[in-house]
Amino acid sequence: QVQLAESGGGSVQAGGSLRLSCAASGLSFNKKFMGWFRQAPGKEREGVASISAGGSSTLYADSVLGRFTISRDNAKNTVYLQMANLKAEDTAIYYCAAAAELYGGPWLEARRYSDWGQGTQVTVSS
Repeated sequence: QVQLAESGGGSVQAGGSLRLSCAASGLSFNKKFMGWFRQAPGKEREGVASISAGGSSTLYADSVLGRFTISRDNAKNTVYLQMANLKAEDTAIYYCAAAAELYGGPWLEARRYSDWGQGTQVTVSS
């Protein structure tokens, strides 16, 4: 059974930083693309960042480029999202997700991911 468990969310003031973690089990983690998505109240789920199975390739949404960094530790079956210079508009529930393959199509399209975590809340106050 695949399990993705996010942690590290919380409340922070604008300009602050947070690091999210997603611990994976029940899957061949080192063969999976991993992504972070977010969903704010009343809005659709948005792709934030994605990373290839080996970690050599990453992709970011324009809204977070230069502020967020995705990384992974395949020895620990964990993917991270380091978030800096947070803004009020970053407030959302953040989800991690796993995909078998992303090459040849959009990396931040939610329907391409097969497994999802339960999410962790990030609240940024201005």
